[in-house]
Amino acid sequence: MSDQPITRRKLLGSTAAVGSGLFLSGCDMLNENEAFRGVLRSATDLNFAVHRSLGSRAALAREFPISERSPFFRGNGTQAPDNPAYQAAIASDFAGWTLEARGLFDRPGRWTLDQLRAMPQRTQTTRHDCVEGWSAIGTWTGVPLHMLLDQAGIRRDARYIVFRCADVMGGGIPYYESIDMIDARHPQTIIAHRLNEEPLPVRNGAPLRLRVETQLGYKQAKYLQAIEAVASLEDIGQGKGGYWEDVANYAWYAGI
Repeated sequence: MSDQPITRRKLLGSTAAVGSGLFLSGCDMLNENEAFRGVLRSATDLNFAVHRSLGSRAALAREFPISERSPFFRGNGTQAPDNPAYQAAIASDFAGWTLEARGLFDRPGRWTLDQLRAMPQRTQTTRHDCVEGWSAIGTWTGVPLHMLLDQAGIRRDARYIVFRCADVMGGGIPYYESIDMIDARHPQTIIAHRLNEEPLPVRNGAPLRLRVETQLGYKQAKYLQAIEAVASLEDIGQGKGGYWEDVANYAWYAGI
């Protein structure tokens, strides 16, 4: 399968389409309508409840043969954070980059890129579905997130993992996203550092990005600097769990 756009009919015909705010692409005026935002919030709750009730959140996302990989895996959103620290990291080939574990961990700390690369790895060829209507298939390699959580001693009262990024958005706000512990411990949820057998390109989130294969593209946080374990999302941004969830009313749970 190539990186041809997903059709509008296919998107709107799935349970995920209703709950994920796919209507929002190119529809900024609707974001200002409180009634419309209320519909989105209700649809999000319904979609999340349906996925839970069907038990589908434990299912694996489809994996593809390498022969079906897209010839080019495009970048989306920020192509390279323009903050000085990230630009310096590019210049040094990310020599000093670390991933921090903070929040509700018994053993908070940091991993270097070399330490992450030396851990057991998972490689998976999956389809990335973007909220804007395009898709692409690529092969990702990285450390299963659950291994990092266990190594850092995640506490029992932790309910969500928040991803902190070097990507600075409007108003100087660093990008952030979150998932719950079900998705955090999903076997296909990885901290990826390679795409198609090569180091992760800058346009795709170098040196580290999240891959949570059961959700839409905006959940796949790029330019990762830290994972934060929290008991509640109330104090994360505006309390909706992610940057786009806060500023554009995207659904927090964007299951495919």
